[in-house]
Amino acid sequence: MDVVQEAVYCHKCGQRIDQIDGDAEQTTRPAAEPADAFRDAAARDDRNGVPEREIWRGGYSSKAMIGGWFISGLVDLALLIVGIFSGFGIKGWLILLLLMLLPWLYHAALLCYRRMSVRYLLTTQKFVHERGILRRKTDRIESIDMDDISFEQGPLERLVGVGTIRITSSDRSHPELLLPGIENARRVSEQFDDARRAERRRRGLHIEHI
Repeated sequence: MDVVQEAVYCHKCGQRIDQIDGDAEQTTRPAAEPADAFRDAAARDDRNGVPEREIWRGGYSSKAMIGGWFISGLVDLALLIVGIFSGFGIKGWLILLLLMLLPWLYHAALLCYRRMSVRYLLTTQKFVHERGILRRKTDRIESIDMDDISFEQGPLERLVGVGTIRITSSDRSHPELLLPGIENARRVSEQFDDARRAERRRRGLHIEHI
């Protein structure tokens, strides 16, 4: 295009020369590749998305052993009745007392093992569970992979508010995972369900942005 040297406006069309140059530059700029568009959309989602945060942390509750303590009490009562009507001597009563202590020692040891060997962590994006004492194994399930959350309670468990949470997921290593001895099982199961629903909504919005 012929223009007068040092002119600001074109003498033919009247448009600013710098705008004409800018339009020409935009028309010659190559279009963004699909991969670049995908990365840009993902970056926008990361900047505008909610950061991962902890929702719940727990393990095996001592209240879940109420059934074991109840059985230990029944065994002791039965042994005590046997001792009273059998007329044991001192040696016999010592043996009987030892037998009465065994159920309590067993359930106490079982409680310590379960308390020390199990750890659970739920965040807005995943669920992490650790098992073992000397050799610890850590697994994770993405919140979006959880398909169903439910919980179960026995008669005694309902009295103390504990239960077993059942997670059904599309995760190949853990298609069904049981979490026994969870305190406030109803509330915790609702937190699991809310986390998976929120993550699915977030991923759905991410796909729409892309």
